Amino acid sequence: MYRRLMEHLTTAVLLLDDELRLSWMNPAAEALLAVSLGRVQGLSLAALLTEDDGMGDVLAKARDDQHPFTQREVRLALLGGTAVTVDYTVTPLSMSELLVEMEPRDRLLRISREEALLNRQEAIKVLSRGLAHEVKNPLGGIRGAAQLLERDLDDPTLKEFTRIIVEEVDRLRDLVDSMLGPNKLLRHEPLNVHKVLERVRALLMAETPSVTIERDYDPSLPDFPGDEAQMIQAVLNVARNAVEAMTEAGTEAPSLLLRTRARRQFTLGAERHRLVCEVALIDNGPGIPESLQETLFYPMVSGRADGSGLGLSIAQGILHQHQGLIECESRPGHTEFRLLIPLERRHD
Repeated sequence: MYRRLMEHLTTAVLLLDDELRLSWMNPAAEALLAVSLGRVQGLSLAALLTEDDGMGDVLAKARDDQHPFTQREVRLALLGGTAVTVDYTVTPLSMSELLVEMEPRDRLLRISREEALLNRQEAIKVLSRGLAHEVKNPLGGIRGAAQLLERDLDDPTLKEFTRIIVEEVDRLRDLVDSMLGPNKLLRHEPLNVHKVLERVRALLMAETPSVTIERDYDPSLPDFPGDEAQMIQAVLNVARNAVEAMTEAGTEAPSLLLRTRARRQFTLGAERHRLVCEVALIDNGPGIPESLQETLFYPMVSGRADGSGLGLSIAQGILHQHQGLIECESRPGHTEFRLLIPLERRHD
């Protein structure tokens, strides 16, 4: 009867023997570990994982001491190449049997991380728009005063200075407009994401032929409502950022992978979507310093000496207009930006 109850739990439950071999697990554990009981029964738990974050030592200690242990946010690398983050509790039932309960944390961690990201982005957007408004008004006055001054100057050499003032004011105005991000309404036309990626790929190959650009597309992805020009801009901003980082770091054999996948029942922020398009841009560059990763999508934040710090902020703004967002994971030799876009349109 108890086994029947455990089979209907959403918590993953496993039973191990005294040699930490799997004797039973419920369907939730099969789904979590992406294996079936019939194929792995009798194998050690370690044989199902390529990396267990010290879990094997904890299980052995619980068995030897006959004392329960709980571990939080442990990352397990599965044989299929994926990884899951779990909280788990191991409880000795007897000298020859251990009960292991696992609760997946990935979805909760993603929701928390994405909600924080969206809140920060909204706060930055409000601040940027207020700042831009305060800056643009005096810029217009400076430009007008310089033009009036130029009309009253007889010395042509002095007019050169007023032209410099006007040109610099125009440059600052364009910079402020860039901080505000896209201000055009979305066109909401059927959009093929692979057409967008092919356009970006062609542009990058023309600009930086030294970078190898590979493709790994899911041809089953459907079109979704969106603005093609703005999506090209968003993907191009992220891709150029990666290419420039590799070029400046002198990366040997620099490469960029463009990959698309469909994610089913995927959570963005606190909202669950039936189907989400994932566009991943993966490079083998130097990686992003940890000190920058939390503020990467803020305006005016850049890891490059000559960077404006606007490209990723604008890209994130465009994704927000498509009800999506951009995530980033980075370590030396592997940086992955994931653009996540719902394939169904929410009715506001």
